[in-house]
Amino acid sequence: MKTVLITGGAGFIGSHLCDFLIGKGYKIIAMDNLITGDLKNIEHLRQNKNFSFIHHDVSSHIAVNGNVDYVLHFASPASPIDYQKIPIQTLKAGSLGTHNALGLALAKKAKFLLASTSEVYGDPLVNPQPETYWGNVNPVGVRGCYDEAKRFSEALVMAYHRIHKLDTRIVRIFNTYGPRMRKDDGRVVPNFIGQAVANEPMTLYGSGKQTRSFCYVSDLVDGIYRLMVSDLNEPVNIGNPEEKTILEFAETIKELAKSKSKIVFRNLPVDDPHVRCPDISKARKELKWQPKIGLKEGIGKTIEWFKEN
Repeated sequence: MKTVLITGGAGFIGSHLCDFLIGKGYKIIAMDNLITGDLKNIEHLRQNKNFSFIHHDVSSHIAVNGNVDYVLHFASPASPIDYQKIPIQTLKAGSLGTHNALGLALAKKAKFLLASTSEVYGDPLVNPQPETYWGNVNPVGVRGCYDEAKRFSEALVMAYHRIHKLDTRIVRIFNTYGPRMRKDDGRVVPNFIGQAVANEPMTLYGSGKQTRSFCYVSDLVDGIYRLMVSDLNEPVNIGNPEEKTILEFAETIKELAKSKSKIVFRNLPVDDPHVRCPDISKARKELKWQPKIGLKEGIGKTIEWFKEN
């Protein structure tokens, strides 16, 4: 049985990865400092003999007993509200945290996978975004703490790959949604669903013509797993290429929630990307992966979870 350490394992995506890999027969060590993660996300796993949890901040030295075959580094605040509230911790998770996680992987002779983000492309001048695009990022803007932390972490991972011959992977995650998202994390999906379910005004920033591409979490986790067991060392986009305007997205949620909410408009936040859509040609070709869950199906499942919780 192979052992996987998942930093950020109590987070939204990290906890779904724990579930998926337990189901695949892996032993899981979840590590989280619970700044944005939640023990409720992994409570159902606590009695599983193949699961363990370590409360730890990856910005400090990481020590784990026994064998580790994979290190998956997912620890980081990931919503604009979070990383603008705690920018220094966000930068430390991407820099010191990545360095410490890489050091552990090197010591354990483990394979390493970095959770990077579509935010490395910034407010892109190319659409859709292929992995070869270098991005359009404001390094000193309010979003720079997250964008640059992830860009640095990618550079650090590739340095370990080239200098130390560490077997590494980089996944660039595009907008993902599903059960276990925090209601108050400030991202568009929980915002819209929370407002729609409560029949409150749905707050839309900007004109609503800016675009996003939304991937259901089970599709994302499947893509991450395929990358994890592949031999691809360069970054790979994982996301759903079905591009929607934010206004279309709001109207879809309103319809599926059978909501009476009105859509209201507010000023667009600084450096908010105008377009965001993955080119997934590489994932399709190399990983034989593409998303399966359509937007209405995925949003329906997410609305039900929000109602139940």
